[in-house]
Amino acid sequence: MSALLSVGCRTKLRLFPAAVSCRRLQLKKEPTLSQDQSVSMSSLDSHQQLSAGCRDKSTAADSEECTRPPLQGLQLASHAVLDRARQRGRVSCSRCGRNRMFFCYNCCLLLGTDKEAVPRVQLPVKIDIIKHLKESDGKSTAVHAKLLAPDDVTIYTYPCIPDFHTEEVVLVFPGPQAVSFEDMLQRLRDRSSNGSGDSGEPRPKRLRAEGVQATPLKKVVFIDSTWNQTNEISTDERLQGLLRVELTSRKTCFWRSQHGKPDTYLATIEAIYYFLKDFHQLGLGLEYHGEYDNLLFFYSYLHSLVNSARRAASRS
Repeated sequence: MSALLSVGCRTKLRLFPAAVSCRRLQLKKEPTLSQDQSVSMSSLDSHQQLSAGCRDKSTAADSEECTRPPLQGLQLASHAVLDRARQRGRVSCSRCGRNRMFFCYNCCLLLGTDKEAVPRVQLPVKIDIIKHLKESDGKSTAVHAKLLAPDDVTIYTYPCIPDFHTEEVVLVFPGPQAVSFEDMLQRLRDRSSNGSGDSGEPRPKRLRAEGVQATPLKKVVFIDSTWNQTNEISTDERLQGLLRVELTSRKTCFWRSQHGKPDTYLATIEAIYYFLKDFHQLGLGLEYHGEYDNLLFFYSYLHSLVNSARRAASRS
Protein backbone atom coordinates (compact mmCIF):
# COMPACT_ATOMS: atom_id res chain seq x y z
CA MET A 1 0.00 0.00 0.00
CA SER A 2 1.18 3.53 0.25
CA ALA A 3 0.48 7.01 1.31
CA LEU A 4 -2.88 6.65 -0.22
CA LEU A 5 -2.26 3.34 -1.49
CA SER A 6 -3.05 -0.18 -1.25
CA VAL A 7 -2.90 -3.27 0.70
CA GLY A 8 -1.55 -6.03 -1.47
CA CYS A 9 -3.35 -9.28 -1.46
CA ARG A 10 -1.83 -12.62 -2.09
CA THR A 11 -2.16 -13.43 -5.76
CA LYS A 12 -1.22 -16.50 -7.70
CA LEU A 13 0.15 -14.41 -10.53
CA ARG A 14 3.78 -13.66 -9.86
CA LEU A 15 6.24 -11.90 -12.08
CA PHE A 16 8.98 -11.93 -9.48
CA PRO A 17 9.91 -14.25 -6.63
CA ALA A 18 8.82 -13.43 -3.12
CA ALA A 19 10.67 -10.50 -1.65
CA VAL A 20 12.96 -10.46 1.28
CA SER A 21 13.23 -7.48 3.51
CA CYS A 22 15.15 -4.56 2.10
CA ARG A 23 17.56 -2.64 4.14
CA ARG A 24 17.22 0.91 3.25
CA LEU A 25 16.48 2.52 -0.01
CA GLN A 26 13.57 0.38 -0.92
CA LEU A 27 10.14 -0.65 -1.66
CA LYS A 28 6.43 -0.88 -1.18
CA LYS A 29 3.15 -2.44 -1.91
CA GLU A 30 0.19 -1.81 -4.17
CA PRO A 31 -3.54 -1.58 -5.27
CA THR A 32 -6.06 -3.22 -7.54
CA LEU A 33 -7.20 -3.58 -11.01
CA SER A 34 -10.11 -5.31 -12.68
CA GLN A 35 -9.64 -8.80 -14.03
CA ASP A 36 -10.04 -10.07 -17.61
CA GLN A 37 -9.26 -6.72 -19.17
CA SER A 38 -7.54 -6.15 -22.46
CA VAL A 39 -4.50 -3.91 -22.15
CA SER A 40 -2.03 -2.32 -24.49
CA MET A 41 1.59 -1.94 -23.41
CA SER A 42 0.99 1.41 -21.71
CA SER A 43 -2.75 1.74 -21.26
CA LEU A 44 -5.70 0.16 -19.52
CA ASP A 45 -8.73 -1.43 -21.07
CA SER A 46 -11.50 0.92 -22.05
CA HIS A 47 -13.92 -0.86 -19.70
CA GLN A 48 -11.99 0.27 -16.62
CA GLN A 49 -14.28 2.46 -14.52
CA LEU A 50 -13.33 6.03 -13.73
CA SER A 51 -13.16 7.57 -10.31
CA ALA A 52 -16.31 9.41 -9.31
CA GLY A 53 -14.10 12.21 -8.07
CA CYS A 54 -13.14 12.98 -11.64
CA ARG A 55 -16.45 14.72 -12.15
CA ASP A 56 -15.38 17.39 -9.71
CA LYS A 57 -12.29 18.43 -11.63
CA SER A 58 -12.19 22.08 -12.59
CA THR A 59 -9.49 22.47 -15.22
CA ALA A 60 -9.80 21.61 -18.90
CA ALA A 61 -6.85 19.23 -18.64
CA ASP A 62 -8.47 17.37 -15.76
CA SER A 63 -11.80 17.16 -17.58
CA GLU A 64 -10.09 15.64 -20.60
CA GLU A 65 -8.27 13.18 -18.33
CA CYS A 66 -11.57 11.98 -16.87
CA THR A 67 -12.98 11.10 -20.29
CA ARG A 68 -10.39 8.39 -20.90
CA PRO A 69 -9.40 5.23 -19.00
CA PRO A 70 -6.57 5.45 -16.42
CA LEU A 71 -2.98 5.09 -17.77
CA GLN A 72 -4.11 5.86 -21.32
CA GLY A 73 -2.36 8.51 -23.38
CA LEU A 74 0.86 8.43 -21.37
CA GLN A 75 4.00 9.75 -23.03
CA LEU A 76 6.24 6.80 -22.20
CA ALA A 77 9.67 5.76 -23.36
CA SER A 78 9.68 2.63 -25.52
CA HIS A 79 9.09 -0.63 -23.66
CA ALA A 80 11.25 -2.48 -26.19
CA VAL A 81 14.11 -2.55 -23.67
CA LEU A 82 11.87 -4.46 -21.25
CA ASP A 83 10.67 -6.82 -23.99
CA ARG A 84 14.30 -7.73 -24.72
CA ALA A 85 15.10 -8.20 -21.04
CA ARG A 86 12.06 -10.42 -20.62
CA GLN A 87 13.17 -12.62 -23.51
CA ARG A 88 16.60 -13.05 -21.91
CA GLY A 89 15.05 -14.04 -18.59
CA ARG A 90 16.17 -13.46 -15.02
CA VAL A 91 19.61 -12.08 -14.26
CA SER A 92 21.70 -12.49 -11.12
CA CYS A 93 22.07 -9.25 -9.15
CA SER A 94 25.73 -8.26 -8.86
CA ARG A 95 25.17 -6.97 -5.34
CA CYS A 96 23.02 -9.62 -3.59
CA GLY A 97 23.22 -12.55 -6.02
CA ARG A 98 19.45 -13.02 -6.31
CA ASN A 99 17.92 -13.72 -9.72
CA ARG A 100 15.58 -10.93 -10.82
CA MET A 101 13.79 -9.69 -13.92
CA PHE A 102 14.27 -6.04 -15.04
CA PHE A 103 15.63 -4.86 -11.68
CA CYS A 104 16.60 -6.04 -8.23
CA TYR A 105 13.95 -4.70 -5.90
CA ASN A 106 16.14 -5.44 -2.88
CA CYS A 107 19.15 -3.46 -4.09
CA CYS A 108 17.43 -0.91 -6.36
CA LEU A 109 19.54 -1.88 -9.35
CA LEU A 110 18.55 -2.26 -13.00
CA LEU A 111 19.30 -5.76 -14.32
CA GLY A 112 19.54 -7.20 -17.82
CA THR A 113 18.55 -3.93 -19.49
CA ASP A 114 20.23 -1.25 -21.54
CA LYS A 115 20.42 1.41 -18.84
CA GLU A 116 20.52 4.17 -21.44
CA ALA A 117 17.13 3.04 -22.75
CA VAL A 118 15.48 3.22 -19.33
CA PRO A 119 14.13 6.76 -18.77
CA ARG A 120 15.26 9.07 -15.97
CA VAL A 121 12.80 11.59 -14.62
CA GLN A 122 13.62 14.90 -12.96
CA LEU A 123 11.15 15.95 -10.27
CA PRO A 124 10.24 19.47 -9.06
CA VAL A 125 10.39 18.38 -5.39
CA LYS A 126 12.21 15.72 -3.40
CA ILE A 127 10.36 12.51 -2.51
CA ASP A 128 10.96 10.57 0.71
CA ILE A 129 9.34 7.15 1.09
CA ILE A 130 9.06 5.58 4.55
CA LYS A 131 8.87 1.83 4.07
CA HIS A 132 7.85 -0.60 6.78
CA LEU A 133 10.51 -3.20 7.58
CA LYS A 134 8.02 -6.02 6.94
CA GLU A 135 6.72 -4.62 3.68
CA SER A 136 7.28 -7.13 0.87
CA ASP A 137 9.87 -5.67 -1.49
CA GLY A 138 8.69 -7.70 -4.47
CA LYS A 139 5.15 -6.35 -4.20
CA SER A 140 6.10 -2.73 -3.78
CA THR A 141 6.05 -0.05 -6.47
CA ALA A 142 8.19 2.37 -4.44
CA VAL A 143 11.32 0.95 -6.06
CA HIS A 144 10.00 2.13 -9.45
CA ALA A 145 10.29 5.73 -8.26
CA LYS A 146 13.85 5.21 -7.01
CA LEU A 147 14.96 3.56 -10.25
CA LEU A 148 13.37 6.16 -12.52
CA ALA A 149 14.10 9.31 -10.48
CA PRO A 150 17.22 8.35 -8.50
CA ASP A 151 18.34 11.94 -7.90
CA ASP A 152 15.08 12.96 -6.24
CA VAL A 153 13.78 9.86 -4.42
CA THR A 154 15.05 8.42 -1.14
CA ILE A 155 13.61 5.32 0.55
CA TYR A 156 14.00 4.85 4.30
CA THR A 157 13.20 1.66 6.19
CA TYR A 158 11.10 2.32 9.31
CA PRO A 159 11.89 3.08 12.12
CA CYS A 160 14.46 5.21 10.31
CA ILE A 161 12.80 8.58 9.63
CA PRO A 162 14.81 11.72 8.79
CA ASP A 163 14.32 15.08 10.44
CA PHE A 164 11.88 17.19 8.43
CA HIS A 165 11.57 20.96 8.18
CA THR A 166 7.83 20.83 8.65
CA GLU A 167 7.05 24.17 6.99
CA GLU A 168 8.15 22.92 3.56
CA VAL A 169 7.20 19.23 3.77
CA VAL A 170 3.85 17.45 3.39
CA LEU A 171 2.78 13.87 4.06
CA VAL A 172 0.52 12.19 1.52
CA PHE A 173 -1.72 9.96 3.58
CA PRO A 174 -5.52 9.62 3.96
CA GLY A 175 -7.36 10.23 7.18
CA PRO A 176 -9.50 12.68 9.16
CA GLN A 177 -6.64 15.19 9.46
CA ALA A 178 -5.81 15.15 5.76
CA VAL A 179 -6.71 18.14 3.57
CA SER A 180 -7.40 18.34 -0.14
CA PHE A 181 -4.65 19.14 -2.62
CA GLU A 182 -6.03 22.66 -3.15
CA ASP A 183 -6.22 23.30 0.61
CA MET A 184 -2.64 22.08 0.96
CA LEU A 185 -1.45 24.63 -1.62
CA GLN A 186 -3.30 27.45 0.10
CA ARG A 187 -1.94 26.57 3.53
CA LEU A 188 1.62 26.40 2.22
CA ARG A 189 1.21 29.76 0.50
CA ASP A 190 -0.28 31.28 3.64
CA ARG A 191 2.72 30.10 5.62
CA SER A 192 5.05 31.61 3.05
CA SER A 193 3.26 34.96 3.00
CA ASN A 194 3.47 35.06 6.79
CA GLY A 195 7.23 34.76 6.57
CA SER A 196 7.56 31.12 7.61
CA GLY A 197 8.98 28.35 5.51
CA ASP A 198 11.03 30.72 3.31
CA SER A 199 14.57 29.39 3.08
CA GLY A 200 15.71 32.21 0.81
CA GLU A 201 16.97 29.72 -1.77
CA PRO A 202 16.43 30.73 -5.41
CA ARG A 203 13.81 28.66 -7.19
CA PRO A 204 14.62 27.23 -10.61
CA LYS A 205 13.48 29.47 -13.45
CA ARG A 206 11.33 26.80 -14.98
CA LEU A 207 9.32 26.49 -11.77
CA ARG A 208 8.16 30.10 -11.93
CA ALA A 209 4.80 30.69 -13.52
CA GLU A 210 3.59 34.18 -14.20
CA GLY A 211 0.45 35.05 -12.27
CA VAL A 212 0.69 32.00 -9.98
CA GLN A 213 1.77 32.38 -6.39
CA ALA A 214 4.86 30.30 -5.67
CA THR A 215 4.29 27.26 -3.46
CA PRO A 216 7.06 26.75 -0.89
CA LEU A 217 7.11 22.96 -1.09
CA LYS A 218 10.47 21.22 -0.96
CA LYS A 219 9.68 17.61 -0.07
CA VAL A 220 6.78 15.15 -0.14
CA VAL A 221 6.63 12.09 2.14
CA PHE A 222 4.85 8.82 1.30
CA ILE A 223 4.29 5.78 3.53
CA ASP A 224 4.94 2.39 1.99
CA SER A 225 3.39 -0.49 3.94
CA THR A 226 0.38 -2.75 4.20
CA TRP A 227 -2.71 -1.39 5.93
CA ASN A 228 -2.03 -3.61 8.94
CA GLN A 229 1.36 -1.94 9.33
CA THR A 230 0.52 1.62 8.35
CA ASN A 231 -0.80 2.81 11.70
CA GLU A 232 2.57 2.26 13.31
CA ILE A 233 4.23 4.66 10.87
CA SER A 234 1.46 7.23 10.43
CA THR A 235 1.16 7.76 14.19
CA ASP A 236 4.91 8.11 14.74
CA GLU A 237 5.53 11.38 16.60
CA ARG A 238 8.18 12.40 14.07
CA LEU A 239 5.48 12.74 11.39
CA GLN A 240 2.85 14.49 13.50
CA GLY A 241 3.96 18.01 12.61
CA LEU A 242 3.59 17.47 8.87
CA LEU A 243 0.64 18.81 6.91
CA ARG A 244 -1.29 15.81 5.56
CA VAL A 245 -2.88 15.71 2.13
CA GLU A 246 -5.19 13.13 0.57
CA LEU A 247 -5.60 12.41 -3.14
CA THR A 248 -9.22 11.41 -3.73
CA SER A 249 -10.01 12.07 -7.39
CA ARG A 250 -8.10 9.19 -9.01
CA LYS A 251 -8.80 5.48 -9.11
CA THR A 252 -6.11 2.88 -8.65
CA CYS A 253 -5.11 0.56 -11.47
CA PHE A 254 -3.13 -1.79 -9.27
CA TRP A 255 -3.65 -5.48 -9.84
CA ARG A 256 -3.68 -6.64 -6.21
CA SER A 257 -6.94 -6.32 -4.32
CA GLN A 258 -7.36 -3.93 -1.41
CA HIS A 259 -9.50 -5.63 1.17
CA GLY A 260 -12.30 -3.28 2.14
CA LYS A 261 -10.47 -0.15 0.94
CA PRO A 262 -11.82 2.41 -1.58
CA ASP A 263 -10.37 2.36 -5.08
CA THR A 264 -9.11 5.91 -4.55
CA TYR A 265 -6.37 4.47 -2.30
CA LEU A 266 -3.46 4.37 -4.73
CA ALA A 267 -0.30 2.35 -5.14
CA THR A 268 2.81 4.24 -4.05
CA ILE A 269 3.98 4.98 -7.59
CA GLU A 270 0.46 6.08 -8.58
CA ALA A 271 0.25 8.44 -5.61
CA ILE A 272 3.64 9.95 -6.44
CA TYR A 273 2.74 10.38 -10.11
CA TYR A 274 -0.65 11.99 -9.51
CA PHE A 275 0.67 14.26 -6.78
CA LEU A 276 3.43 15.56 -9.05
CA LYS A 277 1.08 16.02 -11.97
CA ASP A 278 -1.32 18.06 -9.81
CA PHE A 279 1.56 20.03 -8.35
CA HIS A 280 2.87 20.82 -11.83
CA GLN A 281 -0.49 22.20 -12.93
CA LEU A 282 -1.94 23.68 -9.74
CA GLY A 283 1.16 24.44 -7.69
CA LEU A 284 3.46 25.67 -10.43
CA GLY A 285 0.77 26.90 -12.80
CA LEU A 286 2.31 25.12 -15.79
CA GLU A 287 0.73 23.16 -18.61
CA TYR A 288 1.36 19.45 -18.30
CA HIS A 289 3.10 17.78 -21.24
CA GLY A 290 3.92 14.35 -19.83
CA GLU A 291 6.90 15.48 -17.74
CA TYR A 292 6.38 12.72 -15.13
CA ASP A 293 4.64 10.05 -17.21
CA ASN A 294 7.75 7.88 -17.26
CA LEU A 295 7.39 7.34 -13.52
CA LEU A 296 4.84 4.75 -14.69
CA PHE A 297 7.31 3.15 -17.12
CA PHE A 298 7.63 -0.13 -15.19
CA TYR A 299 4.15 0.03 -13.69
CA SER A 300 2.33 0.21 -17.02
CA TYR A 301 4.46 -2.59 -18.48
CA LEU A 302 3.91 -4.91 -15.52
CA HIS A 303 0.23 -4.08 -15.61
CA SER A 304 0.03 -5.31 -19.18
CA LEU A 305 1.90 -8.51 -18.30
CA VAL A 306 -0.43 -9.27 -15.41
CA ASN A 307 -3.52 -8.74 -17.52
CA SER A 308 -2.09 -10.85 -20.33
CA ALA A 309 -1.43 -13.66 -17.85
CA ARG A 310 -4.98 -13.41 -16.52
CA ARG A 311 -6.48 -13.56 -19.98
CA ALA A 312 -4.36 -16.60 -20.83
CA ALA A 313 -5.40 -18.31 -17.58
CA SER A 314 -9.07 -17.63 -18.25
CA ARG A 315 -8.81 -19.29 -21.67
CA SER A 316 -7.11 -22.42 -20.35
